[in-house]
Amino acid sequence: MRGTIRIGTAGWSIPKRHAAEFPAGGSHLERYAQRFSAVEINSSFYRPHRPATYARWAASVPAGFRFAVKVPRAITHQRKLVDVTAPLDRFLAEAGALGDRLGPLLVQLPPSLRYDESVAHNFFASLREDFGGGVVCEPRHPTWFDDAADDLLSRFHVARVAADPAPVPRAAEPGGWAGLAYYRLHGSPRMYYSAYPAERLEAIAAALRKAAERGGESWCIFDNTALGAATQDAMSVMDRL
Repeated sequence: MRGTIRIGTAGWSIPKRHAAEFPAGGSHLERYAQRFSAVEINSSFYRPHRPATYARWAASVPAGFRFAVKVPRAITHQRKLVDVTAPLDRFLAEAGALGDRLGPLLVQLPPSLRYDESVAHNFFASLREDFGGGVVCEPRHPTWFDDAADDLLSRFHVARVAADPAPVPRAAEPGGWAGLAYYRLHGSPRMYYSAYPAERLEAIAAALRKAAERGGESWCIFDNTALGAATQDAMSVMDRL
């Protein structure tokens, strides 16, 4: 495989039933980072974190570990990508303290936010003026899943998330910029709770292998964390790879 595959969960909590499968010493993050190569920070969506906090997290993990960081809801859900210069600058300054441990930024959009070419262009152009790293977008309104939206994302080197459950069939596959694939698996049939069956995990592993063969970087984040299924599913995919 020519590309890099990163597998992890949303957050670094370790369910008690899996505690013995992680090193015993250190913080939850330190223990988590000994098993997984990536994690998604979702708490940044709800509240800011001080640069010192991000820097402490970065210092807690090995050199090859990466953090994906979710863009604040003030930008995506409240202002809907419009007039976001101040909150975006603040967020980038905070998350930037992760240094070389910073992976992609996750721009998750509300289900009600329709695709507007002008709004999307202005937002991603502004983001790219200040941030040259990985960016992934998880739109959820059906209007985002066509060639025009994918072309715009590609121009700004923004990968469209492959999500499960998918709001439309096209949402289940990666889109936008092909240099990065990002699978975000929320659990189904019950979002955030359901574990994935063995055949689904095998299909996910196969998709990651295929993406890696094309080169670039592939991420797989399990967000079915409510009952701890994410940890088991992530480890199961790692075993298959």
